[in-house]
Amino acid sequence: MPADLSPVLILAAILGGYLLGSVPFGVVAMKLAGAGDPRSIGSGNIGATNVLRSGRKDLAALTLIGDSGKGAFAVLIAWILTRHSSKDAQSVLTCLAASAAFLGHIFPVFLGFKGGKGVATFFGTLLAAAWPVGLAAGATWLAVAFFLRLSSLAALTAAALAPLYALFVFDQPYPVAAMCLLMAVLIFIRHNENIRRLLKGEEPKIGAKKPEPPTA
Repeated sequence: MPADLSPVLILAAILGGYLLGSVPFGVVAMKLAGAGDPRSIGSGNIGATNVLRSGRKDLAALTLIGDSGKGAFAVLIAWILTRHSSKDAQSVLTCLAASAAFLGHIFPVFLGFKGGKGVATFFGTLLAAAWPVGLAAGATWLAVAFFLRLSSLAALTAAALAPLYALFVFDQPYPVAAMCLLMAVLIFIRHNENIRRLLKGEEPKIGAKKPEPPTA
């Protein structure tokens, strides 16, 4: 740990990042708009994809911005707090704050530790903490989603490659690679049902319509 990084600052970054990440923007947006609760519709997830199932594209967009922005905001605060510190100290604190925000989204204290899958927050924190890696991961998501039309596979591929991008392509500091690895592992855990459907060939593709129920 860098010598110019105080325990108080580390604790503040972790706690602040976690609380910020715990804010469930999907739940807040839908309830304020009188549109219900995303946990009671579709997959029950609090993310933008499930909010979209309410029929409110505006609320889904707000959720996407909020979930990605809270990770970026945690990184920004940590960066400001270490702007006069060494590069090592800044890298460690920003990655700690980003990881804490990501954990907060997946295990939010405000929702009994039952949160989202973390994809939007993953991209938001990554773009803020290490933008070249974030752009590469985003491009990976777009390529897989475009050619295979599988959003979950696109997210899993982007998450899996992010640590490799950080270490071997963009030569990022080790805290960035460790942050990417942590987020990738948790994204895979949170997508366990999607992975099972992918292996069975049952994962719905982007834009695919649900089959019509049989008529009597």
